[in-house]
Amino acid sequence: MTTTPGMIHTVYFWLQPDLGDSGRADFVRGARQLAEAPTVLQCFVGTPADTPEREVTDHSFDYSLHLLFTDVETHNAYQIDPVHLKFVEEQAHKFAAVKVLDTLL
Repeated sequence: MTTTPGMIHTVYFWLQPDLGDSGRADFVRGARQLAEAPTVLQCFVGTPADTPEREVTDHSFDYSLHLLFTDVETHNAYQIDPVHLKFVEEQAHKFAAVKVLDTLL
């Protein structure tokens, strides 16, 4: 049975400017491990696309994270899941700024 996502949790990360390549690689490893949380249907981690600069585009972030959930309730369960809490504990010191955008489908 295929489960249809009903919510996308999108997080944009601006990392500390002095974070080296190994710190960035560790951040990506940690972000990809979020897929192990039981309520996450799909997980995507990426960097800004090399699309043309336009007034409406923002390429300033370092990484984006996109997690698909069945609904708001499964997202809420993820927020307190040990996998997510471990990511925050291990990675938060690398964040300069974070912006979250949640979308219902």
